[in-house]
Amino acid sequence: MNAKLLRDVLTASGYDVVEAVEAEAGLAIAREREPALILMDIQLPGMDGIAAVAELKRDPRTAKIPVVAVTASAMPLERESILRAGFDGYQAKPISVKDLLAEVRRLMPGV
Repeated sequence: MNAKLLRDVLTASGYDVVEAVEAEAGLAIAREREPALILMDIQLPGMDGIAAVAELKRDPRTAKIPVVAVTASAMPLERESILRAGFDGYQAKPISVKDLLAEVRRLMPGV
């Protein structure tokens, strides 16, 4: 349901959206398409979001792409830990449309 909300809100706001259900597929898409921004859940099937963001930041092709964690982990210490892991932004579930769009605009100025 959260993925559908993200897709619908971003599409309605004029952004092109490409989706992956698993981290490995998302990494392949990121390397191929070099998107302007990645929204990534922390809990994914297979590789988790923490490991995936580490791979993105190690790869010169994807290292500069901003990555926003989208997670149910909303405690302040968890948020700090997630940001220290390499994420450029953080959105807690349930998603606030207003906060999501503000974060997207912050990380993608002029897009």
